[in-house]
Amino acid sequence: MLSPICRDMPLACVTTFQTMSDNLDNTPMNSDEAAAGEAAAENLTPSTAQPDADILEADVEEDTAAVLPPAIGTEAARLRLGGMYRNWFLDYASYVILERAVPHIDDGLKPVQRRILHSMKTLDDGRFNKVANIVGNTMQYHPHGDASIKDALVQLGQKDLLVDTQGNWGNILTGDDAAAARYIEARLSAFALDTLYNAKITDWVPSYDGRKKEPVTLPVKFPLLLFQGVEGIAVGLSSKILPHNFNEILDACVASLRGEEFTLYPDFPTGGFIDVSRYNDGERGGAVKVRAKIEKIDNKTLAITEIPFGKTTRVVIDSILKAFEKGKIKIRKVDDNTAGQANILVHLLPGTSSDKAIDALYAFTDCEVAISPNCCVIQDNKPHFLTVSQLLRHSADRTRTLLRRELEIQLGEVREQLNFASLERIFIEERIYKDRQFEQGETLEAVYAHLRSRLLPFVCTDADVPADGGTEKKVALGRDITDEDLQRLLEIKMRRILKFNSDEADRQIALYRERIADILFKLGHITEHTIAWFESLKEKYGARYPRRTVIRGFDNIQAQQVAEANEKLYINRDEGFIGTALKKDEYLFNCSLLDDVIIFYNDGRYKVVRVAEKLFVGKNIRHIGIFRRNDTRTVYGPIRNVGA
Repeated sequence: MLSPICRDMPLACVTTFQTMSDNLDNTPMNSDEAAAGEAAAENLTPSTAQPDADILEADVEEDTAAVLPPAIGTEAARLRLGGMYRNWFLDYASYVILERAVPHIDDGLKPVQRRILHSMKTLDDGRFNKVANIVGNTMQYHPHGDASIKDALVQLGQKDLLVDTQGNWGNILTGDDAAAARYIEARLSAFALDTLYNAKITDWVPSYDGRKKEPVTLPVKFPLLLFQGVEGIAVGLSSKILPHNFNEILDACVASLRGEEFTLYPDFPTGGFIDVSRYNDGERGGAVKVRAKIEKIDNKTLAITEIPFGKTTRVVIDSILKAFEKGKIKIRKVDDNTAGQANILVHLLPGTSSDKAIDALYAFTDCEVAISPNCCVIQDNKPHFLTVSQLLRHSADRTRTLLRRELEIQLGEVREQLNFASLERIFIEERIYKDRQFEQGETLEAVYAHLRSRLLPFVCTDADVPADGGTEKKVALGRDITDEDLQRLLEIKMRRILKFNSDEADRQIALYRERIADILFKLGHITEHTIAWFESLKEKYGARYPRRTVIRGFDNIQAQQVAEANEKLYINRDEGFIGTALKKDEYLFNCSLLDDVIIFYNDGRYKVVRVAEKLFVGKNIRHIGIFRRNDTRTVYGPIRNVGA
């Protein structure tokens, strides 16, 4: 199924664009790919495309759009592709940004995630559903392949918040894929049912084929985007929002509503350590360093029990082996015992310092990575770059707005229940149903008129209630009696009339009035009500989500200081070369490929160069040695031999 934007493109273009976008919903992000186009894409909309004035418009039938005109390039059929591709590409770019890769600020979801959660709600009966069934049902709303739906659902399940899972859902530590869709099951979690849905305050639009309705955004009453995080690459821009701690998010929401300051730092499901000194509130240009947790088992064995976010144990092991092959770390072997938790055993060679080996793991392998956040979201139908604090404040304020709308709807519903309960009591207690005019009314309008005339002496609107509280008999209604009220009275069955209990009716009416008073109080204190909502979420679900990533500052590890000196440096004084490949020449000392060497010449000159396989440095060398930058213990000073 082609999107509306793509329907008018030549077939070849559509095929190319579809291939490009096949997996955009779940593409792992490379933060450098899209940096060049981000600024231009901030105001990207289809309307900014300008038509090419030089295009000669020609009528081409849709089913022959892929066939080149036989006389292309001639005066009979000139076609300037530049203008067409300018419009088509901008339309496509806008579509990918708004409809595929970037989450919406209101609910924190990409379209495919929103459609999955809406589809799961339509299927929800409290029991698990086959993922294959969920994927098939979601395809009624999502105009792309089933593979992207399944991948997005697996990611939602692995985040352990919105989806309860059953079966083999893969492993974020090892990178193992989930089982086939027919073998695994899912259902909405209790948290999702509490916070994601309310059809009465949801805006709806037709699905891509017009057969169904889907939500514009879900009424999420929680900063979902900050908890789950997101990665996405669009055309000209990218989004990378790091996950944060559940309880800290709720505490920050409470602080925001109270007008207090707050600070949020990432928290990763894989644990580890994080240096947030350059986090910069998640804004573009910031960065965090994440390290694995490495423990000493003994002097010859190290255990990696937590890995950096975004890496798998396979990737970490591969990086260790590559560092070993390059001679940057001395190890004997690596074992991967990961199951429910990461457990990589690094066996060191005899004589290797375990402390130095840990530093080398951080310096030369993926045991330490740098992550650059890029908080990009869709707001007002455009991409916007925000900070984490701005995102949280928006979510807290929107939650307050949603709770107010829910209370207003509840208030209207309870008032309607109170109104009908009051009318029903009058109708039965005054035996209006036995009136001759009621029983023998010739038309429905006549019956309505009689009922209204009989009820009016017992009711009044809020404006008609006297200042002293009204009479004992009259019931205050918030509005006039409607035909719908009268029709409901006519539909009361005789069994209901015979079993009517005045005391029970009075108790029910009193409960309705208490409920109305409670709702009006909450509406008058909506901020306090919202704070209580967030606190109730923390009390109910917070114990499941302790902080897993330890925040601390990192010492800067110099690679030269921890690199193993396993290379031999040689010199050819006659030809003026030094290097590790000159094995037939004079041996100087051991070094590493990351070392610098300082060279002094007979005429008093000196230079500093990096170790290489073969490098020309000149003749007449007086001294050569390892040069340690920032070394305060070694001092070089010239001494002139005057008598020479």
